[in-house]
Amino acid sequence: MTVDLDLTVVGSINADITAVTHRLPAAGETVGGGRLVHSPGGKGANQASAAARLGARTRMIGAVGSDAAGTAMTQALLSAGVGTDDIAVVDSETGTALIMVDAAGENQIAVCEGANAHVSIAECEFGAQETVLAQLEVSMDLITELSHTVPGRFVINAAPALPLPAEVVERADLIIVNESEYDLLPQLRDAKLVAITYGSRGSGLYEYGREVAFAEALPRRPVSTVGAGDAFCAALTIALAAGYSRQRSLAVANAVGAEAVMDPNAQPEFHRLEHYLQWTTTTETTT
Repeated sequence: MTVDLDLTVVGSINADITAVTHRLPAAGETVGGGRLVHSPGGKGANQASAAARLGARTRMIGAVGSDAAGTAMTQALLSAGVGTDDIAVVDSETGTALIMVDAAGENQIAVCEGANAHVSIAECEFGAQETVLAQLEVSMDLITELSHTVPGRFVINAAPALPLPAEVVERADLIIVNESEYDLLPQLRDAKLVAITYGSRGSGLYEYGREVAFAEALPRRPVSTVGAGDAFCAALTIALAAGYSRQRSLAVANAVGAEAVMDPNAQPEFHRLEHYLQWTTTTETTT
C-alpha cells in the first residue's frame, strides 16, 4: 500500500535562528564557542514539509510577513513540495524561533509568534476526505474554529502544552503529545485517541486512557531533537489516515523521528513513507 492522501497543515511558520553549543547555559550564564545557523522552521511548516516529503499531497495554511524571511520560509515549503496558495502575507514580521542546541541534541526554544498570530481559515475550504493537522503555535480560537469546521479527520499536536477546550478534545480524532506535555494536560486522560512520545523509549497510543499500541524507538545518538517531534506527527498522521494498523503506524513514525534526530535542521529531507514501512511489521488494517 502506498500513500494516497490529502493533508492540510494549519499552523506556524518560523525562521529558526539556532546557536549550537557544547552545552546549554544555566540561568544568567553565557556559554561561548557557539555556531550560528539560520534555517526554516515553525511546528506547522516542519510538519507540512515532512508530510510532503513522505508522499502526502500537502498544503499549508499559515501566515508570514512581507519581509525577506517570509519569502524564504515560503520558498522552503515550495521546495519540499508543499502547496503554499493558502499562506497569507500579513503586515507583521515573520515568526521567529530562537533555539539553542547542545552536543547531545537537547534544546531550548523561545518563539516570537509574529505573523503566526494572524493565521486565518476564513477563505479556506476543507474536504470530507481531507486530513487536517494543527498545532498550538497559533491561536486557540483558531483551533476551536477548526474543530467546528473540519468535516474529515482532525489531528492536533498539543504543543506547546496549553489547556484545550473540552469541545476540541471531544472532536479531535487524534491528539499527539510528548510525555511532558501529557503530564501537563490531565484532560487528555479521557480523549478518544492520544499518541505519546517517550523519546528514546518509543511511543504509545491510548484510547480513553487505555494503552492500545506501543512501539520501541530505534536507537540513535541525536544531533538535534528540534524537528523530531514534528516529523513523528506528520508520519503518524499519514500512516493512520492511510489505513495502516496502530502498531505499524507508531513504528513507522518512530522510524521517521529517528531519521530526523540525525539532521541538525528542523525540516530534513525524507524518503517516501514506503521506505520506512520496510522497517516495520507487515500487520496493517484498512480502518
